Amino acid sequence: MNKKIIFVFFTLILFIYDSNAISLENKILVKIENEIITSLDINNEFKYLISLNPNLKKSKKKDVIKLAKRSIIQEKIKNIEINKNFNNPKIPQEFLEQILLNVYSRIGINNLDDFKDYLNINGVNFKDVKKKLEIEALWNELILIKFSSKVKIDKKKLKKKIQNNNNKFLRSYLMSEIFFELSNLKNLDKKFLEISNTIKNEGYDYAALKYSTSSTSNIGGKLDWINQNSLNKNIRNEIKNLQINEFTKPIVVPGGFLILQINDIRDTEIDIDIEEELKKLINFEKNNQLNQYSKIYFNKIKKNLDINEL
Repeated sequence: MNKKIIFVFFTLILFIYDSNAISLENKILVKIENEIITSLDINNEFKYLISLNPNLKKSKKKDVIKLAKRSIIQEKIKNIEINKNFNNPKIPQEFLEQILLNVYSRIGINNLDDFKDYLNINGVNFKDVKKKLEIEALWNELILIKFSSKVKIDKKKLKKKIQNNNNKFLRSYLMSEIFFELSNLKNLDKKFLEISNTIKNEGYDYAALKYSTSSTSNIGGKLDWINQNSLNKNIRNEIKNLQINEFTKPIVVPGGFLILQINDIRDTEIDIDIEEELKKLINFEKNNQLNQYSKIYFNKIKKNLDINEL
């Protein structure tokens, strides 16, 4: 299995939600090809999303349930395609352990046993979490296999970009993203007004889960720290004057539009290692391009599946 597959961003925060929010009567609600999604599946996804995004407690339960249904449908579609392309799909144990470490370390948990206890308190099954992480990692591997040859990196341009940066301090941003597509540009202002009102009234986490088609939507669009050298000029110009908790207008990016919220900012004194920074920029650009291919490929396979909501 290719060791470059993992570009998954996860964070979990403790929150206990009303376990009666969804009826536990197990009914088949969706059929996708020969696969089914039940009310119990959606109930579990509901608790999972709440644990990922505690700010969702501010939203109406029925709205979060709808988003949980959409989320589990997306996961099921990915898993169907994974099984079509891999025999006995599985990721190496060391990769899974690293992903899990990234998950629980971001919420201040120091070891796997405490993480399991944390999930248990929230009514989330640890095996289900492992399975979700495996599906996302295998999906990333599938995209890498299918599209890595199409990724184009201009190393000279990236290196020049680093060399032209003479700052003694490197600014980094902790951000959240909402990526969305729009068939008619005339509707952009209306769409942005709708999304911005949702952010203001329901919170960014909810808006990301509702509107974003990025793989980060289930975690409120949260990204890792990104240094300014990794961002293109348009994005840097849009965020440079923003304060913490403010968000951008829609930014044109390949395949759609991006709304970014600033969660935190830090400045670090640096002695730039050009080759090391170049590696980071190459990986960042590669992941950006692969994420675009991932969205296109997902939409394509979804159209070809027989999906029936009962």
